[in-house]
Order: sequence, then C-alpha cells, then structure tokens
Amino acid sequence: MNKSIIASLIGLAFNHVAIAADNINLDNVVVTASRIPQTRESVIADVTVIDAEEIQRAGQATFVELLQTQPGVEISSNGGAGSNSSIFLRGTNSNQVVVLVDGLRINSITDGRTNFGNIPLSQIERIEILRGPASSLYGQDAIGGVIQIFTKRGDGAPQFNTAIAYGSYNTRSADAAFNAKVNDIKFSMNVSSLTTDGFSALRIKNDARRDSDGYRNLSVSGAISYLFSDSNELGLQFLNSDGHAKYDNEYNDFSNFSDYRQSSMGVFSKNKITEKWQSTVKISNAIDENNNQTSAYTNNQVKSEQRQYTWQNDFSLPIGTVTGIAERLEQKLTSNTAYLNSQRNSNGLFLGYLASIEKHSIQANIRRDDSSQYGTHLTKGLAYGYQLNNYWRASANYGTAFKAPTFNDIYYPPYYDEGYDGACDCWVNQNNANLKPERSQNFEAAVKYATASQTASIVIYQNRIKDFIALDSSDLPANYNATIKGISLAASQSWGGWQLKGNMDIQSPKNTDDNAFLTRRARQHGAINLSKVWGDWRFDSEMIASSDRYNDAKNQQRMAGYALLNLSAHYKIDSSWSAQAKLINVLDKDYALSLSNADGTPYNTPRANLFISLLWQAK
Repeated sequence: MNKSIIASLIGLAFNHVAIAADNINLDNVVVTASRIPQTRESVIADVTVIDAEEIQRAGQATFVELLQTQPGVEISSNGGAGSNSSIFLRGTNSNQVVVLVDGLRINSITDGRTNFGNIPLSQIERIEILRGPASSLYGQDAIGGVIQIFTKRGDGAPQFNTAIAYGSYNTRSADAAFNAKVNDIKFSMNVSSLTTDGFSALRIKNDARRDSDGYRNLSVSGAISYLFSDSNELGLQFLNSDGHAKYDNEYNDFSNFSDYRQSSMGVFSKNKITEKWQSTVKISNAIDENNNQTSAYTNNQVKSEQRQYTWQNDFSLPIGTVTGIAERLEQKLTSNTAYLNSQRNSNGLFLGYLASIEKHSIQANIRRDDSSQYGTHLTKGLAYGYQLNNYWRASANYGTAFKAPTFNDIYYPPYYDEGYDGACDCWVNQNNANLKPERSQNFEAAVKYATASQTASIVIYQNRIKDFIALDSSDLPANYNATIKGISLAASQSWGGWQLKGNMDIQSPKNTDDNAFLTRRARQHGAINLSKVWGDWRFDSEMIASSDRYNDAKNQQRMAGYALLNLSAHYKIDSSWSAQAKLINVLDKDYALSLSNADGTPYNTPRANLFISLLWQAK
C-alpha cells in the first residue's frame, strides 16, 4: 500500500489544525493569530480557518454544530435551535473564550458566554479559531482562545445570491445577500430568516413541558466603506440578530420563552501614514440583550453593552513587524434585577513583534490591562517556529492569560432578605467580593507536516489555571485550581477527487483541588470526513464522536459517549443554480449534551433529520 495512504489512515486520529486552513480564500490570510494579516504558512499558533465553502456545506447546521467538527472544540446544548449552548475550547469554560465579530467583542458581560444560537451562519464569510491563551493579544477572558467571525463583505464586481431551505421539524429558512465594489465604494448587505417548530427541549414523559420548543430569527448585517486611495479607507459595519426561543424550564411548567437581540456596530479608519506605518482606528459598540419570560408574572431583563476604542499601529522593520495597540473597553449592565455594581472599564496597552527569518519564525507579545474593578494585569506570549525542511515544521509556544469574574460571578444569584436584621424585606444580590480573577499559564509544542495533497500535525499542551471559578456546594462561585492537559492530532489526504481528513483530541481537564473532571468535557473527542467530487456532484460523509462526560462538578451525573453520522450531497445544476441535501444523525442516535441541574433529566438533541436547500448566485 502506498506510504501516503498509510500515513493518512494513521492520521485519522489527527487534529486538522492545518486542514480547514488549506481551503481559506482572501489570499490565504489569517488575522486573529497576531492581529495583522499573515499567510497561513507563517502562523506559529494553533489556528483553524473555516472558509465560505465549508460554511455553505454545513447546510442548516447551527453555529455550534459547525464548530463541533473542528479540532479542540466540544459543545453542550439545552435543546434545539436557539437554546442555550456552550463551546468548550481545549477544555476551558465557555466564558474563557473571547468571541469577536469583525474584531468587535460580543460576549455577554453577565455570564461571560456568547449566545451562539443567535449567530446566523448564512451571513458569515469565514471563521478563525485561535486555540491557546490570547490575553497578551486581546486582553481579559482569552484563557482558552479566540473565535473570530468575519461577515460577508463587498470586494469585487456586484454579486447577488439567495438561498431557501426546508427540512425536518418544519424548519424554513431564506437568505439573500448583495455585495459590490463600485469605483471607490465597497458595499454589502445580508439578510436571513429562520423559523422552526423544533422539539421538546427536556426529555420528560407525561408533563406539560412535552411541547415543541420552536425558534425564529431575523438577522441583518452589512458594511460600507470609501477608499480615499489604495491604502486609506473609512467605513462602517454592523450586525443585528433578533431571536425568539421557547424552552423548557427545569423548575416550572410554564411555557417559557426568551427574546434575544445581539448587535454590533463600528466605524473604522485604515490609513497608511508612511510607507512603513499603517494605522487603524476603530470605535464600536456591541449589545447582548435578553428578555426571559419565566412565568405569567415574572420576566428577567438583562442588557449588556460593551463599547470599544482601538488604535492600532503597525510598523514594518527591515526584519519583521512591530505592532502597538492602545485600547479601552467600557462595560455596562442594565437589568430589572439590581446589581450592586453595573459598570467597569479597562484600558489596555499592547506591544507585539512578528518576524520570519529564513527558516525561523518568532512572535512575541506583551500587554498591560488596567481594570477599574480588578487592578492591573500583565500578560505575555512567546512563540517560535522552525522549518525543518520543505514539509516539516516544529514550534513551541508559551503564554499567560487572565479572566475577570463576570457580573454574575460577583453579584448573582440574588437572595431574599426577610428584614430580620433590620435590612430591607426584599431581594438582595450576592456580593462575592473576595472572588479573584482567573490566571493561566500555557505551554505547548507542535510538529506539522504539509505537502500539496497531505497534511498532518500533533499539538501537545498544558494549561494551568489558578483561581479557576466554579460553583461550590452551595451553588455559589468560588476559586479553585484547574489543569488541562491534552494532545491534538490531525491528518488529511487528497487523491483523485477524494479527500479524507480527521481530527482527535485526547485531554484531561481537571479541577486539581478535588481531582474531578470539569463538567461536560470528554477525555476523547474527534471528527472524520470523507468527500468525493464527481463531475457536478460532491458527496460528504462525516462522523463526530465523543467519550462520556459528567454533567456536574462532583462527577456523579454521567452522560454516555456518542457517535453521529451525517451525509450530504451537493449538485451544481448550472453556472447559477445548485441544490444541496443533508441528512443529519443518520443512525438516529439518542444522546445527550447536557442534563437538567434540578434532577438530571436529559435535554433532547435532534434525531435523524433532513434538510434540502436551493441556492442561486447571479453571474
């Protein structure tokens, strides 16, 4: 048997750090790893890029379902579309990852997580996933990494495309986009709509909550910019996503629902001051708003707002590039439940150096963040790569990170003070004033192999997190210590219209104070994909698998492992029309991604279901 085929079969366990990146467009550029454009080949960090073609092939998959197939990513969900969902990157918490849309933070400041269920895939051009600590690049919260979403932009001849889809659970969607560059103006507008009847979120028999928990979403995004010259641009970008989701509350029988709004808007100016000096100024505002109706008389209203000011300066040196950034982050919380403090600010200064010298690559970062609530934090990052020959590359990476406690960590949940001690007879917020920020140190080493038709990689890492925040026996946040050790493996092989690629993560995410595994994180998980292009047809088969996990910090509620099989076919009808069908969970696997905290009842996941799409693009 050919050695290359043997290598690819052995590599099915491998993480495809380089696989998704092989397909990226936009001149093969990665931005998130250093905050300046780099070619994929020069990136030292552990990065995956999901391009527009891969997003399109995902069909009606949700944002978290798409990311589930990527290296280092695990997910949990409390039901179907629009439900609360989480992404665990390299075993870290969902709120230990910074999520950006076109460079703008969209994490909620109440619990630190991102409402991934409300992010429309149809408006995304590409996604970059940076694994490993990135506070030295992006400031607080980036202990596990960064996920950056790039929306569709106009940069070429006028182009219009639209798509409609229908599938199981009476799911209907429609998308339209127009992108263009006319003379010195770039313009894009994207609109998408999704409605589904869904299924019952909680797996309960003979209960009023056994109804269909539907979801609907209407999203719009766009950008417009003016080119004063080839190197000077002024523009505006925005995203607004409104969702309405029904859900099952583990504590009541009311028909609960949430209205979500996620929006971001920013203005930017990119200017080439001199031949060696590029300046970028951004001013932006992001809002995460939730109106949660939990009974006929009770609703919780929370609005988190983040205003960002960024001035980035890139200086080209005879060898390498120096980047200096000054940033200010203003966070404000508005809620019908009173918080003892509702706002905080942070100022950050960043200095970075990036260079490739013959076979050597180096990246060094240092950042200082001053928080009005948690004082000063200094974070550092140092990475080195060496090109062994035309095919093999070795690298090592060290980084520190920190995460400030969220507003919920400090002040939530409220308790009722009956006034016996002379205080008010009312609801009062917690005040966990002694809660410390989380701090981490990460070490990793990697070896990667790449040819025109093959890739393979192995990444070994250890992330030690001091003052890790988790719930104690009273369900209140407390500081612990955690260590996450792991190995990511990857490989891909292309031949004669076939492509085989796969990834696998083997990890040990533990609370080292009690030696328990962190909640909802498996010790092994991975994915494998086999595709074939045959004339105007493309066929894909995909397997996603995970070992068992625990739903609780004490490791008493076990969730069994699972393996899912998905199949899809794409047919190019002519130069403008194409059709796609995707069968998800072909084997009708009954599995759980999370359990109810109240009594351990599983939340339902989609059973075998089918989606058919019709796409049109003007030529």
